[in-house]
Amino acid sequence: MIDFVIDGRNIGHSFPPLVFAEVGINHEGEYDKAIQLVDAAVAAGAELVKFQTHITEKEMIPTDMKPGNISNEKLWDIIKRCELSEKEERKVQAYCKKKGIIYLSTPFSREAADRLEDMGVSAFKIGSGECNNIPLLEHIAAKGKPIILSTGMNDIESVRRSVETIQKYNVPLGLMHCTSMYPTPYNKVRLGAITQFQEAFPDLPIGLSDHSLNIWTCFGAVALGACMLEKHFTISRNWPGPDTGLSIEPNELANLIQGSKAIWEARGGQKTRLVEEQGVIDFAYGTVVTIMPVKKGEIFSKDNIWVKRPGTGPILAHRFTEVIGKRAIKDIPADVHVRPEDVRNYS
Repeated sequence: MIDFVIDGRNIGHSFPPLVFAEVGINHEGEYDKAIQLVDAAVAAGAELVKFQTHITEKEMIPTDMKPGNISNEKLWDIIKRCELSEKEERKVQAYCKKKGIIYLSTPFSREAADRLEDMGVSAFKIGSGECNNIPLLEHIAAKGKPIILSTGMNDIESVRRSVETIQKYNVPLGLMHCTSMYPTPYNKVRLGAITQFQEAFPDLPIGLSDHSLNIWTCFGAVALGACMLEKHFTISRNWPGPDTGLSIEPNELANLIQGSKAIWEARGGQKTRLVEEQGVIDFAYGTVVTIMPVKKGEIFSKDNIWVKRPGTGPILAHRFTEVIGKRAIKDIPADVHVRPEDVRNYS
């Protein structure tokens, strides 16, 4: 897999998972709330905070549609209310730079993508709804910047078509497995898709954009090799907004960042005995010892030898039966390690 870089942050198997604190529209169109969310993400240890760039008239036609079980409010009204102006977005981006956290935003139209390009974003994060929007993918990929693509609501062949479209422009690309259910039941998360993506796209970093409750499935994703994690983020689930109910709060974000790094450090490896375990081996292993005095010529049996700690004796427990039935070469007192040179015909 080829590692790639966003704003100086390397992404790939050789680096801890990059956690996206997905503010999205949890600011409800209020600039001050957006700034509070940046501060909360920074305080939790996040490296990246992600917003959404909506220019409602450019991404949809007027509609009375309601977004299913997400909200009873009209979709148009939600998006319009939650817009940040270009001036506000630039101020948020500048504030993120001041605070040392990477700013990304998801465009939902070509005009939004152009705005973000003018703002000088370091990469584009594309939402699942645009995963199969080939014209928009081409428009964004032509800008020549890294792209992270969420893939909810798409099957593997649809994703493959999108990947091929983006790769024509020779830009770094990462994929996020996602299930577009809000919230996602655990049995619909399908972490196996991460492995499927790794096999289908071995040169791409794979992540999880997760809409399930809590942070548990993200830990499972890291164990499977996920390089990126995305969770909706809010200061409080009591805040209004269509996404706050499934968002994680600052303490959960901090746990996700720390826990995912710990799991990343722990994954991999093989079952071998480590040099660092020797200190425990010395006291924890069992070795063959006498449990009563043994006379020269006496036959070793379970009555006069057994296996005890510490593990500093020369005959380990798994070789105990090799001593049974053989004769002692010399007198051996009780409670001492039996040595190979004490046993006739021991090899």
